[in-house]
Amino acid sequence: MRKALFVVAANVLALTLCDTAQAAAVKRADTYANFRQLAAHEVEGKDFRRVQRLPRGARVAHIAIHGGAIEAPTTQLADAAAGSNYAFYSFEGLKPSGNRELHITATHFDEPKALKLVAAVDYTVSWHAAAGGTATTYVGGRDKGLVRKVSAELRAAGFTVATSVPGEIAGVSPRNIANKNRRGMGVQLEISRGQRERFFAQGKLGRAWVENPTNRTEAFYRYVTAVNRALS
Repeated sequence: MRKALFVVAANVLALTLCDTAQAAAVKRADTYANFRQLAAHEVEGKDFRRVQRLPRGARVAHIAIHGGAIEAPTTQLADAAAGSNYAFYSFEGLKPSGNRELHITATHFDEPKALKLVAAVDYTVSWHAAAGGTATTYVGGRDKGLVRKVSAELRAAGFTVATSVPGEIAGVSPRNIANKNRRGMGVQLEISRGQRERFFAQGKLGRAWVENPTNRTEAFYRYVTAVNRALS
């Protein structure tokens, strides 16, 4: 019996380590070093779009800098979390294919509208997609107090939160846009594919599918509610 339990534990650990490695591996080299380069080669309104809301007096911003078809469904999660009370920003990939080319890593993301919006608030939650088939969230960022609160609320709502975050997706650099708010620190959510698939019926993550609210599952709303509970 002990041997069997040891084997099971070892297999679980191996799967966890594999998913952690996959989460880091999803971050590949960018095609463009910054927004200026991207804008010189891509067409706004055709290849990408920028969407934002900044309600008067908002102290929190939910952002998806790899939104649309770049990292689905980060736009939808950030938008739902922002609602009408919090600020919202999304840089969205609109291409029929090849949207990964529009990915600018968070430490280089210097799109002016995003920088201005984030600089106007005290708290930032930056929504991202990680790889891995296991349903997990990696909660990073420089705002350690909020990181603990978000992690606790997600776990209380029945979601798995990784106990460690790979350095490549830790979100702790001062250059990371999540940390460029008035307090100089924010939270970065890296959500595994396995978890994101649970947010939509049939586990589909295609752009047209995730843009239709009727395809959202109960888990989608429970997750967003848990994140916002940490901000209240």
